[in-house]
Amino acid sequence: MASRFSTLHRALAVSAVATAAASAAHAGDIRVMCYQDGIECEVTAAIAKRFEAANPGTKVIIDTVPYKTIVEQLPVQLAAGQGPDIARVTDLGGLSKYYLDVAPHLKDTRYFETNFGSTLPWLRPTAGDKGIYGFMSQLTMTGPYVNKTLFEQAKVALPGPKATWDEWVEAARKVAKATQTPFALAWDRSGHRFAGPAISYGAKIFDAKGDLVIDDGYKTTVNKFVGWHKDGAMLRDVWAGSGGSTYADSIGEFKNGRVVMVLSGSWQINRLKKDIGDAFDWAAVPNPCGPAACTGIPGGAAWVALKTSKSPKEVAMFLEFMAQEDNYAEFVGKTENIPAHAGLARKGIAYPSATPGARAALGVFSSGVASLAPAAYQFQGYRFNRAIMLPTVARVTQAIVGEVSVDEALAKINSDMVDAVKQAQK
Repeated sequence: MASRFSTLHRALAVSAVATAAASAAHAGDIRVMCYQDGIECEVTAAIAKRFEAANPGTKVIIDTVPYKTIVEQLPVQLAAGQGPDIARVTDLGGLSKYYLDVAPHLKDTRYFETNFGSTLPWLRPTAGDKGIYGFMSQLTMTGPYVNKTLFEQAKVALPGPKATWDEWVEAARKVAKATQTPFALAWDRSGHRFAGPAISYGAKIFDAKGDLVIDDGYKTTVNKFVGWHKDGAMLRDVWAGSGGSTYADSIGEFKNGRVVMVLSGSWQINRLKKDIGDAFDWAAVPNPCGPAACTGIPGGAAWVALKTSKSPKEVAMFLEFMAQEDNYAEFVGKTENIPAHAGLARKGIAYPSATPGARAALGVFSSGVASLAPAAYQFQGYRFNRAIMLPTVARVTQAIVGEVSVDEALAKINSDMVDAVKQAQK
């Protein structure tokens, strides 16, 4: 019965998209599948109206769908050979075999290479591919938040923009002690979050052949992280409170005032703005440094062209229009996102409707784009990155709770990682 139901569910999903696609009645029309965290699809629709005015005869249809549709239904639809012309996606590498190379139809490929060059490889199906399949609609970035009110009460100055993780940990300890806050720090229970500090401490993540590797920089980070748990600086419950590779965030503890500093990411800005209100002052701060870098890990969503399109020329024209500097600035400014556009990241973005605190946080994350290490981009774009992320969470937790030593945890991460890549490549 379950099998029959699943088959029916997939068939209905494919049928639904086929019906939607058929409603794009005229050749040259463009259908865009869009999900939104806030008003992304609304802003896209407004920009699309200007595109239509500049290109009479071409109509852009924006289908706003739940994120679940992008994750669960779009892959089924594409596998069946049906779908929209363009979609806003987050599983960048996982869907790449369905992407359409629009480079032959673009007026200026150099513009994309100059402004989106760091993230274009995330959308390419193979390492040697030079095609242009779309562009990132925005970036997200891992990074820390601090309780400014606690720092002020403790009369401890915030460390500077090039401060190290060790300096931040020491400052957070002083604040926690002075204000009787239970814990100094917490990191999201995530191998993705762990990777930024690891690269900062010198982890290469990849060897010369491009394969995942656990090296001295990664070992240093595991040792420090476990040590901070052992000596009480880290809030133990975030990592030790779950088993396996289950995700847990640190924001709940942060907004409840139980921790001075957390490592999470830019996507939490609106949540903090909403949930904390005026209970205390908080701020995003630059990613702390290690000896090798001061980096977080980038991510985000992308506009991608799809092979299901019957209008590749028009698709390329619309993507090029959306990527124009003024239009892109409008999109990220109104939706309060971080630009993936290198030129705009340098210039800065005006966020007209953001609160002062949110605007400041967005500014910190935006300026941090310039400090992202090349390995961070490579890590995010690597299609088997979960092979290192998931074992890191499971095995480091075992070291935190004392089930294994740090050296044993590292050996197990390496073994699990190698096995996971082998399985994924089958």
